[in-house]
Amino acid sequence: MSWDVLIAGGGNAALCAAIAAAKDGARVLVAEAAPRAWRGGNTRHTRNCRIAHDEGNGILTGPYPVDEFMDDLMRVTKGRTDEELATLTLEKSKELWDFLEDQGVRFQPSLGGTLSLGRTNAFFLGGGRSMLNALYRTAEDAGVEVRYDTRVAALDIEDGFFKGATLERDWQNGGPEREEVTARAFVAAAGGFEANIDWLKEAWGDAAENFLIRGTPYNTGGVLRQLLDAGVQQVGEPDQCHAVAIDGRAPKFDGGIVTRLDCVPFGIVLNAEAQRFYDEGEDFWPKRYAIWGRLVAAQPEQVGHVLIDAKSINLFMPSVFPPERADTIEELAGKIGLDPAATRATVDAFNAACVPGMFDHAAHDDCRTEGLDPPKSHWARPIDTPPFYAYSLRPGITFTYMGVRVNADARMVMEDGSVSPNLFAAGEIMAGNVLGQGYLAGIGMTIGSVFGRIAGERAAAYVSN
Repeated sequence: MSWDVLIAGGGNAALCAAIAAAKDGARVLVAEAAPRAWRGGNTRHTRNCRIAHDEGNGILTGPYPVDEFMDDLMRVTKGRTDEELATLTLEKSKELWDFLEDQGVRFQPSLGGTLSLGRTNAFFLGGGRSMLNALYRTAEDAGVEVRYDTRVAALDIEDGFFKGATLERDWQNGGPEREEVTARAFVAAAGGFEANIDWLKEAWGDAAENFLIRGTPYNTGGVLRQLLDAGVQQVGEPDQCHAVAIDGRAPKFDGGIVTRLDCVPFGIVLNAEAQRFYDEGEDFWPKRYAIWGRLVAAQPEQVGHVLIDAKSINLFMPSVFPPERADTIEELAGKIGLDPAATRATVDAFNAACVPGMFDHAAHDDCRTEGLDPPKSHWARPIDTPPFYAYSLRPGITFTYMGVRVNADARMVMEDGSVSPNLFAAGEIMAGNVLGQGYLAGIGMTIGSVFGRIAGERAAAYVSN
């Protein structure tokens, strides 16, 4: 069967592309590898999208101009970004509120908690699942055909020109039904390779066995590998990813955003040897939460433990799993598998180094340590008020950054520098063009929506010409 546009993936980027292409007159087929109940990739676990805007609107609490957005991006990436594509992303993000509303997505005030994003991020009413449902309804109303449980098993690409693909339906059951399809354009929106532990081990070694994957188990990098093998230029490094510290009791896959722990700034974090290894109060949590996954990944056994006391237990968003609790530090250490004497010594050293000040979790307060390595720069208060609490941490990988290089039209760039006429990419599979390292809360959805829309529009224009 022949289509105008074939799209691999079923999340935000894929659906924005599908809707844009269909509304411009293209016949669109979406191949979603997941079953219908698990559709949507990592979008299922999202809550919001970071967008630039010049003034508040009653839900967004104030302006967030492009220049400030760019400053934030440059800070977290340390300049490792394609500035042309980054500027395009942030400029086009100003259109996303209206674009997504037109597709049936609704917004709500930001959720409370440690991440204060009410000014910068648009929160989806009902979360990521609700957003997905709205996009799927709109896509299907526009004539888009969606096939679930269907993966793109092979791509027919010749000299950077897409000719067709082999689809496998019901591919998880051992005897997939194969179908050869042709299309005049292809949009890759099938995510990264974070659910492929063997591929992660190529970059991280055996430590990757201890990683937890916050998102979908269906992002195994199959489409990405085929594109790279077909001569599409790689962007990003294989060990760069959006990784946060999550509850060590979270499932191996699909734990989602609720497994993140936001208590780090209010306590101390110890490794398996009961030693601190980083400044827990370096900056506000929204500006630092995305570095803790990599920090924990670098520790022995890829594990960390947050210790807090009764003064802090109600200062952050409640966790899905209850903390370990004890009346003494030694008892708590025993419960989480740390050496009690070593834990006691680390806590005593921290408590002795705390400088008295005025605690204020909403400001860079003057509660800090003195003469301690590593220091704690803010929100440092002695851990001395029972009961004491602990959470175990693991690296939680959300998505990988290594992907395919694209230009401002979302067209893939080949190894020889030429630009494919009919290969497009959107979402996590090309996010490394903008995110060389680091992360800003909600920007993954921004990249997906902006480039999904561009990819769909350009693919439809190519087909119509």
